[in-house]
Amino acid sequence: MYSLTVADHVMIAHSFKGEEFGPAQRVHGATFVVEAEFRAPALDRLNLLIDIVAAKNELRRVLDSFDYWNLDELPQFKGINTTTEYMCRHIHDLLAAALREGRLGEGGKAVTSLKVLLRENPLAWAAYDAPV
Repeated sequence: MYSLTVADHVMIAHSFKGEEFGPAQRVHGATFVVEAEFRAPALDRLNLLIDIVAAKNELRRVLDSFDYWNLDELPQFKGINTTTEYMCRHIHDLLAAALREGRLGEGGKAVTSLKVLLRENPLAWAAYDAPV
């Protein structure tokens, strides 16, 4: 299995519902380093998995939809605890849709799985890994 990973970062604010979250129930900020690992069993005729620039641009496009926002104020996150784990799945779903829709070129259509990892800090991170 081949893989290609691109990374970027996003800055957000949010709060959580539920006593389990303690002080994180209040609005607080987070900066996530986001890694998207695209996987395919074979390379294309040029020996590429996908175009790295297209992958970077699509990841940036996805992140721009909530970068520098308070997630509590965005309709797509209304009433949702936007935990690190949840945001991994959210980003995965948007990138998977881009692959299926051909926004990452012909090579993107051959990608079989995608892992999205968010690093909350150097000692803590979460990921979502699934077929596309």
